[in-house]
Amino acid sequence: MLEDFSNVISKSDIKSLAEADEQEVVAEVQEFYGDYIAVNPHIFSLNIVGCYQGRNWDPTHLTRTTQGLTALLLSLKKCPMIRYQLSSDMAKRLAEGVKRVITNEYELFDFRRTEVPPLLLILDRSDDAITPLLNQWTYQAMVHELLGINNNRIDLARVPGISKDLKEVVLSAENDEFYANNMYLNFGEIGTNIKNLMEDFQRKKPKGQQKLESISDMKAFVENYPQFKKMSGTVSKHVTVVGELSRLVSERHLMEVSEVEQELACQNDHSTALQNVKRLLQNQRLSELDATRLVMLYALHYDRHSSNGMQSLLTDLRNRGVSDKYRRLVSAVVEFGGKRVRGSDLFSPKDAVAITRQFFKGLKGVENVYTQHQPFLLDTLDQLIKGKLKDNLYPYLGPSTLRDRPQDIIVFIVGGATYEEAFTVYNLNRTTPGVRIVLGGTTIHNTKSFLDEVNVAGIQSRASEGSLGAARSSVRR
Repeated sequence: MLEDFSNVISKSDIKSLAEADEQEVVAEVQEFYGDYIAVNPHIFSLNIVGCYQGRNWDPTHLTRTTQGLTALLLSLKKCPMIRYQLSSDMAKRLAEGVKRVITNEYELFDFRRTEVPPLLLILDRSDDAITPLLNQWTYQAMVHELLGINNNRIDLARVPGISKDLKEVVLSAENDEFYANNMYLNFGEIGTNIKNLMEDFQRKKPKGQQKLESISDMKAFVENYPQFKKMSGTVSKHVTVVGELSRLVSERHLMEVSEVEQELACQNDHSTALQNVKRLLQNQRLSELDATRLVMLYALHYDRHSSNGMQSLLTDLRNRGVSDKYRRLVSAVVEFGGKRVRGSDLFSPKDAVAITRQFFKGLKGVENVYTQHQPFLLDTLDQLIKGKLKDNLYPYLGPSTLRDRPQDIIVFIVGGATYEEAFTVYNLNRTTPGVRIVLGGTTIHNTKSFLDEVNVAGIQSRASEGSLGAARSSVRR
């Protein structure tokens, strides 16, 4: 009998296994390092929601995360130098845990040395609470935000009029060519490509009166039919998914909502932002989640503004019947990732070069009004690749430092990554020769799972719902 383990197994565990193997049926023990979920070629997840206990680790999840991250390093054959976000004690503790395993299992990590050692950078979700709160407009990210992706599976059971065989579908780039080619395209492009897919399907569809007069005719039909059947399933799946996304965008007024979200995330005009949020809150067709997330985004940006309107916005939420649970989460999100907590400034005024770049980006099409936002991770990785990431904010664990710019980078986000950040890493890999980046997180969030994370963290708000605005109003940014 062969016994397989997906991670490092300790000597004490082997001893326990041997003692329990009274019939001596175990002939061999092997370690296959696969203790994580490989989502895309450049992103992985540990499927853990709820790793926070206040500002500290849930001990069980710290152990599990350390195991998952070290399994990834072993499977990729990397023995990295480690940097971590100084403002996060959780990032530091995970860095120390990984380093401890590398030290204790030094023989396993004795890989062939490269000229520039690989680098593991550990970050904390609380440094950017904006990204997981935004609506998304690229295919993979949008599906996760509106429908939810769980181990590449999409639950469509609640879609009106759904057929039995489409109640759950699989979206995997490995065996779905359309998904692989379209997962990072925006919603407008997806609609065009779905139309092209359907037209291609119609052209290739076997004719009802197809003649099967010869053995070669029958042979050709049998050979082509499995491919036709697969294509038929692909068309049905993506038409259904895109149709449901379109329905939800229309029903929830998401284009109007998203435009204001992007303004809150990317601009610094407080008066206009407050006015637009209040205007949208008067629209009774907005969902409870969308109304609340607008107030959360406003709070994260302007919680320290001298004339912030939080008290008025919370009253608006209450007047439109938003539940106590969601209203309490507004202050919880600020306590989780507000200005007082962040180790960096998400909303610092952009320099002239960045403003010019954004201007030219905007000329490419009106749809970019919905995709102005870039995750803070992009700036962090850009600085890291250029060798400019500040040691005093992201120190090395131990005395050694990299003399050269890193080429092999693994980024891990405590508290969860997002598909928008995965798209950022995909683009960096595509446009930065000689650099390979892998992104991981305790989970991959959409807005709902991120709010679950914040709720489970149980970080106590320093201000009650009614006084949140007043408590901040005397403090200027």
